[in-house]
Amino acid sequence: MNVTNSQPISTSPADLLKETDATPVHPDSTSAVAETLPLIRTEDGMITSELSLVPNKADLAAVYDPNVITAYYKTRPWQAWRRSFGILLPFLVFAVRLWWDRVTGINVRKETRQAIHLRVMLTTLGPAFIKIGQALSTRPDLVPPAYLEELTKLQDQLPPFPNEIAFQFIEEELGDRPENIYAELSPSPIAAASLGQVYKGRLKTGEQVAVKVQRPGLAQNIALDMYILRRLAGWAMTNIKRVRSNLVAIADELATRIFEEMDYTQEGLNAERFAELYGHLPDIYVPRIYWRYTGRRVLTMEWITGTKLTQLDAIRDQGIDATYLIDVGVQCSLRQLLEHGFFHADPHPGNLLAMPDGKLAYLDFGMMSEVQPYQRYGLIEAIVHLVNRDFEGLGRDYVNLEFLSPDTDLTPIIPAFAEVFNEALGASVAEINIKSITDKLSALMYEYPFQVPAYYALIIRSLVTLEGIAINVDPDFKVLSKAYPYVAKRLLTDSAPQLRESLRDLLFKDGSFRWNRLENLLRNARSNADYDLDQVIDQATDFLFSDRGEFIRIKLVDEVIKSLDAIGQSAWRHLNYGFRERVGLSVERPPIPPENQQTLEHVKRIWKILQETPGFDQNKVLALIPRILVKPETQEVGRQIVGGLAQRVTARLLREFLLADQVPPAAPIGVHETPSTGLLVSPKQA
Repeated sequence: MNVTNSQPISTSPADLLKETDATPVHPDSTSAVAETLPLIRTEDGMITSELSLVPNKADLAAVYDPNVITAYYKTRPWQAWRRSFGILLPFLVFAVRLWWDRVTGINVRKETRQAIHLRVMLTTLGPAFIKIGQALSTRPDLVPPAYLEELTKLQDQLPPFPNEIAFQFIEEELGDRPENIYAELSPSPIAAASLGQVYKGRLKTGEQVAVKVQRPGLAQNIALDMYILRRLAGWAMTNIKRVRSNLVAIADELATRIFEEMDYTQEGLNAERFAELYGHLPDIYVPRIYWRYTGRRVLTMEWITGTKLTQLDAIRDQGIDATYLIDVGVQCSLRQLLEHGFFHADPHPGNLLAMPDGKLAYLDFGMMSEVQPYQRYGLIEAIVHLVNRDFEGLGRDYVNLEFLSPDTDLTPIIPAFAEVFNEALGASVAEINIKSITDKLSALMYEYPFQVPAYYALIIRSLVTLEGIAINVDPDFKVLSKAYPYVAKRLLTDSAPQLRESLRDLLFKDGSFRWNRLENLLRNARSNADYDLDQVIDQATDFLFSDRGEFIRIKLVDEVIKSLDAIGQSAWRHLNYGFRERVGLSVERPPIPPENQQTLEHVKRIWKILQETPGFDQNKVLALIPRILVKPETQEVGRQIVGGLAQRVTARLLREFLLADQVPPAAPIGVHETPSTGLLVSPKQA
């Protein structure tokens, strides 16, 4: 898109609201410069503010539009080239310094000096690069300690901008001088981050508040950086054959979220939505927003007293269990990503505080994103298939999650999954590590036609950042090992068709019921804080006797027959041999068939797991029996079970008494066992 007319059009707000041949523009009534705003019309008829893209003027570009930004900078290529050179040169200098240190020998002093140089360089380059530094500051497994210490300062210890500008923004947004609005306001900011700085204040009604004021020129600086990044992404997609992902879409997704983060009104709405969805979770706290004192560039919220999760000594001195708070954060993140889909995309340590009462407070709700329902269910299914090493199912998940196109041949990919993920997963769920999985996946993406969907970039950024914080607290912490109890709970309680199918695939393989999988699900799910066993039993019952549950009913009939047969054999042997011992007969006790013995042991273990589950009430289970018995499906299942059990007993009697002197066949002559139900039928019936 090119700018065809760079002359100012209408500058009056009233004129802007009139119907024209171009897209109407809503003026920003809160800005003192709205009435004198120069405008340009683009090739497709859009009207935008030229001034909104001029540094250090007015931050009016509240919505990211790559077409408008491209149109602007295409007519000003020298600005883009100058900025590109200004980015490239510092990184080249830094790379040369690192190379020279390796040649001459690195010592602690040199490493500290280079870490300071990197922090200053990222700070100078601006908000987009500061966010990169913030992400790196959460990864002690990737970044050396000296660098980690310096990069941590990027979270809230950046150079502040002058109070005069901040107070001017407060006046423009809220309509009066700060001293007339707040009873108290700190004389200087108590923290400065990439997009704004924070003052501690007190309202005239007495509440302590945090007042966040946006940095000047943000939209202009970030727009230029995203324009350069977008062009670089486009070049890479065109010229590097191994790049299959839509890097431009990923850059646009990131830029959209950053631009949303610059609108403090939207941040306030995000905070209230976050509180509504997750504020009720145990030990999660979301600060209150004071709307009367909030605008696009000024946000007033409840003051939170707390300690960063990375300050372990300070947290322990308060008697707070940092590992528990990490677990609280992980459980909250799981609900964000897999339950409601509205998630915090920037959970660095400056945005997560341990409160004195032991709660975890979330701050800074500017960068939020959403996961669509089909993506949420796809992620749960992928976790299930990954944990259970079902790589064929995992391949289908990657198609559903848009990593692979529907026409992709999965035949060569499935063995590759098995090779790399078996190594990454280790011996158990407890060893699963997000970083190892993403590293292995990255290696696969170069060999096979994978593409990274735009929504996934922010999910991984959120999870990897959270895992980085957790590793700082506990080096052995594994996010996915903490996630599986929640996933198990969802599989057992969520009635969504996708998860019902996942549960079926998990419990049945080649027509056989996998008791050990059910045991693991029940054992993991009971450790989830909000696991409701009554809900599991109710939903399992309703699903089992629904049309969708017919497949499982058929499979379970065989297992119930085996279980009852095993129990019956055990009881009969106990009574029979007890009687014979009492009358003086000595008979060798024949063993229970191994298959039936295993089934019986599984049933006993499952019953024990249920009894040990919080909230288990045997009377509630018994109360379900009358409700189940009146169902027509129950009567049909009962007939199948009785018939199948009778045929198994009859077959056993024939083998033991009529054919005692012969080698027992696998089944009585003229009948065989069906693989699905265990019923004995004649060849003609089969």
